[in-house]
Amino acid sequence: MKVVALVSGGKDSCYVMMKCIQYGHEIVALANLLPVDDSVDELDSYMYQTVGHQIIVSYAECMNLPLFRRRIRGSSRHQKLSYQMTPDDEVEDMFVLLSEVKRQIPSITAVSSGAIASDYQRLRVESICSRLGLVSLAFLWKQDQTSLLQEMIANGIKAILVKVAAIGLDPSKHLGKDLAFMEPHLLKLKELYGSNVCGEGGEYETLTLDCPLFTRARIVLDEFEVKLHSPDSIAPVGVLHPTVFHLEKKGNADSSSLEEEPGLVFEVQGDGPNPPESTCQLDNGIADVVGQTRTRVNLSKTGKDNTFSICCWLEDSSESSTGLKEDLETVLTEIESQLSKHGVSWQNVLYIHLYISDMSEFAVANETYVRFITQEKCPFGVPSRSTIELPLVQAGLGKAYVEATLHKGVLHMAGQLGLDPPTMNLRNEGAVAELNQALTNSEAIAEAFRCSISSSAILFVVFCSERTKQSERNQLHEQFVSFLDLAKSSRRVANVIDSIFLYILVPDLPKSALVEVKPVLYVEEDEKTDDETRQGQLGEGDYSCWGYKPEKWHQDCLQTRVIDGKICLNVLSISAEVMRKLDEPSGDEEEQLKRVSRFCVNLLNKTLSENSFSWQDTTSLRIHFSTSLGVSVERLSDIFETAFKVLNEMSGGGVAFNGLKEPIFNLVPVLGAGNTSASLDNIITCELFSLRS
Repeated sequence: MKVVALVSGGKDSCYVMMKCIQYGHEIVALANLLPVDDSVDELDSYMYQTVGHQIIVSYAECMNLPLFRRRIRGSSRHQKLSYQMTPDDEVEDMFVLLSEVKRQIPSITAVSSGAIASDYQRLRVESICSRLGLVSLAFLWKQDQTSLLQEMIANGIKAILVKVAAIGLDPSKHLGKDLAFMEPHLLKLKELYGSNVCGEGGEYETLTLDCPLFTRARIVLDEFEVKLHSPDSIAPVGVLHPTVFHLEKKGNADSSSLEEEPGLVFEVQGDGPNPPESTCQLDNGIADVVGQTRTRVNLSKTGKDNTFSICCWLEDSSESSTGLKEDLETVLTEIESQLSKHGVSWQNVLYIHLYISDMSEFAVANETYVRFITQEKCPFGVPSRSTIELPLVQAGLGKAYVEATLHKGVLHMAGQLGLDPPTMNLRNEGAVAELNQALTNSEAIAEAFRCSISSSAILFVVFCSERTKQSERNQLHEQFVSFLDLAKSSRRVANVIDSIFLYILVPDLPKSALVEVKPVLYVEEDEKTDDETRQGQLGEGDYSCWGYKPEKWHQDCLQTRVIDGKICLNVLSISAEVMRKLDEPSGDEEEQLKRVSRFCVNLLNKTLSENSFSWQDTTSLRIHFSTSLGVSVERLSDIFETAFKVLNEMSGGGVAFNGLKEPIFNLVPVLGAGNTSASLDNIITCELFSLRS
C-alpha cells in the first residue's frame, strides 16, 4: 500500500515507517501538525507531540519526500475515549491535513502512526482514517516496550530526549542525550518506579536526528536551550528548544541541494470539507433516482426494541439502472429511510451484508458505501461488514443488495479474509492457507472480547469462491475443525458451544480471495452457556394439512443450537435428494417448490415451538437458494410468502409476519451451499436466527 506517515519527530513515528517498508508498503508522503506560533515548543494537547517541531521541516530533505504540514488551530474539546467529530477539536486539524494529502496524492491508501499504548490517540487516528476511507497502520501497537526500545536502537534510530517529565529524569542532565546512551538508565527507572521505557506514560519525548530512512542527510543539532516548565523536586518538567541545526549529507548526496526546497514542503490551510452538508446534498440528489426505481424491501422485525433485519434489493432494474453505483445508492437510501421510520439509524446497525454483482467494481461499491455509512453517523464505530459477489443479475436482481442487522447479545465479526496483517496481502499458498490465516485473524479479534472462536462461535459462515479447486475445497472443513480443536486444547475452556458450519459457494470475493470466514459469537459474560442441539420427534398431526407425512430423515435436514435459552439458531438444508423425496410423482417444478417451501416453514415453526421460541423472536431469516433452480427471486418470494400465510392462518393470524406487511425472510441467490466444504449441493438453505431477551 502507498502510505502517508504521520510524523511528530519522535522515535515511534520514524520506526513505524521502517516497519511499513519492512512489510512491503511504500512511504510516499509525510504529514505533520505543529503549533501556530513557531516559538512555542509544546501545546496543551492530548493528541500531538510538538516539541522539536522546528526541525521536522528537514525530514522532507532527509527522505526526499513531500511533507504536508498544518498548524493546530483546535484544542482537546472531545475528551472521551471514543472520538466523535467535534468542531474546533484538534483532531479535526488532522482530518483537514490528511484530506489535502489524499486530494493531492489520490493513490494513498493508508496512514502510519507510532501509537504503542494510547487508545486515546489510536482511536482518533482510526476515526480519521475511517472518514477518509484509509487504512490505519500501527505496527508498534501493544508491543513489549523493553524489547521495542532495544529493537529501535539496534535498527539505527538515532534520537535524543527533548522532553522529560518523570521521577529519575533531570532536564539539566538528560535533555539532548542520545537514546542509546539513555537506555540503561531508562531500564533502571522501570525497575525502580515502574516507568514506561518507551515513554508511553509521558515520562519523556524524543526527536529523531537520523535513521536508515534518512537516505540523503542526517540532522545535526548545533545549539539548543533547556526550558524548565516545572521545577518540581521529584519530577521536574523541561523541554529542549533547538536554536541552530544543519544537515549533513550522506553518501553521494549533493551538499548544495541540502537546503530547504519549497517544492517538497506544503502548508495546509483552510477548514476542509464539511461532511454533514455534503451528505445531505448526496441524499437529496438521490431522492429522484429512488422515486423512479422499482424497489422491494424485505423487513423482518420481532416487535422488540431495535431488534430486526432490513434487506433491500432492486428488481427488474436492467432498464432503469445505469450501474452498480446508482443501484447501491438507491438501496442504501431506501434502507436509511426504513431505519428512520423505526426510530433508529446507521449507528444502531451491528452488521451489514453488502452483496454486489461484480467484484471487479469493489472500489466503486466501497466508495459509495463509505459516503453513506460514515463515522459521523456512527460515533461509536461503523458496523462490521462482509462484501460478497453473488449472481444477482442471474437471479433477476439489480447490481447491489444490502442487508442491515440490528440486534444485541452476539458479536457479528466482519468477514475475515486470509490477509497477513502486517503486509495486508493474501496468503498465496492456496485456499487452505487463506483459511488458516482468516481463522488466526478471527481468533485475535475474539481475544480482544475475552473469548475464543473455538468456544464461543454459534455459527461459522464460510464463503468459498468458485475459483477454489475442488481438491482444496475438500480439505477446508477438516482443516477448520483441526484449527478449532487445537485452539480448544490450548485454552482449556469448560463451556464450549458446538458450532454450526455453513459453506456458501459464490462467484468471487474481495481481493480475489478464495475463502472468507464470518464468525458469529456469543459473548455475554459471567453466565453459564447451555448449548443444546434439539431435534424433537415429529408428530403426524403437525403435518396433516401440509400434504406429507413425517419421516425420520426430516430431522437430518436441520441443525439447531439453543444458547442459554436466549438464542436459537437453525440451519435447514434442502438438497436435490431431499427435494426428490418431498416430490410427488405427478408434481411439476412449481408444485415441487411449493411443497419444499411448506416443508421448510413448518419444520422451522415446529423447532421454534419445541425450544420455547416464537416467530416474534426472529431477528433474521435468510433463504439461500441456488441459481440452478432457474427461478426468479420474485417467484420464489411469492411461493414462500404463500407458505407463511398458510402458517399464519393455521396459528390464528399475526404470528409469522409480526403485523408487518413485508415478508419476514430475505432471499439470497448463491451458486451452492452445504454443511461441509466438500459438498455444496444444497438447493435451498434456511438460516434462521432468533433472540429472546
